[in-house]
Amino acid sequence: MNTPKFIISKHIVLDQYQQVKDHCDIVSYSSKTNQEITLILEEHSDAFFSVHFENELRHLKDFSRALFLAQAWTHDEIVSLYNRGIRWFVVDNQTDLNMLLTFLHTSEAQINLLLRLKLKENTIRTERYFVFGMPSDVISKRIRELTNNNKIKSLGIHFHRKTQNMAEWNIAYELENLFDNDILEKIDYINIGGGLPTQYANTNVDVLPSIWEKIDQLRNWLAQKNIKLIIEPGRFIAGPAIKLVTTIKAIHDNNIIVDASVYNSDMDAIIVPVKLMVEGELGKDEGKPYVIKGITPCSLDLFRYRVYLKDPKVGDIITFLNAGAYNFTTDFCDLEKIESEVVR
Repeated sequence: MNTPKFIISKHIVLDQYQQVKDHCDIVSYSSKTNQEITLILEEHSDAFFSVHFENELRHLKDFSRALFLAQAWTHDEIVSLYNRGIRWFVVDNQTDLNMLLTFLHTSEAQINLLLRLKLKENTIRTERYFVFGMPSDVISKRIRELTNNNKIKSLGIHFHRKTQNMAEWNIAYELENLFDNDILEKIDYINIGGGLPTQYANTNVDVLPSIWEKIDQLRNWLAQKNIKLIIEPGRFIAGPAIKLVTTIKAIHDNNIIVDASVYNSDMDAIIVPVKLMVEGELGKDEGKPYVIKGITPCSLDLFRYRVYLKDPKVGDIITFLNAGAYNFTTDFCDLEKIESEVVR
């Protein structure tokens, strides 16, 4: 009897990584996207890793490549992180920043520090999404204060637009209007976060060439100011590298039930939501439309509202593409965690 599983292509992971690396100075993979990818990139690339919790560090061996994004930390947590070898930090509010500076003042530690900017997003409804970061005037004030601090080896600005960012990439223009030249002269890094889109059934990535062009323009503009560019892709690397292989358990009317659930394989379908493509799916004139539903009793457990297939049968394999991003599991209905297999 078949069981669902994720198939991870190491080759695709590294190819996606290299695509990003060609357009920046440092790639810092967002490890929360998929920790299986973290393991591959640490062994086979020079990637950094953006982490949000100390627990995530169990997936890493070299903590000097960790970029830690602070959130409501304590003095003891800062000490623990530093003692474990972490030297890169991102701070998004003044309370956490002041706690870090107190630690630096009372120790011999030296770090690299990026301050997170609250950047306006034209397509985000703030009542649904928390907006991280500090206003540009606060960032400017703190950078002027920190620029001669000998405990800080390098300074930078960090921000992050939404996942699957299709449009808001005029970053050089925005930075130029937010910060005076003297601020840009004082920093060493700009980290633009992630947001690079990948392909799903309900998205269009034809805009990607224009996004690369905008990023290259930003990189050239920053290079003139001796600023290095960091990008934090997660979805762009993890998504295309992984397939989800499932089996049809039942078919009734135009409904296909597979032996997996979005709750243990594709939470993106509920959260973002994006819908996974199906390997071999047909055009409207070539097949019959089907709903593909997960195995749980939840009406939200839908992989696809409509996919065109030809004569599917119970026992057939349904393979979902670009299934690698945020494929975390829940304990809903006591679902089993789906295993992963790495292939070349």
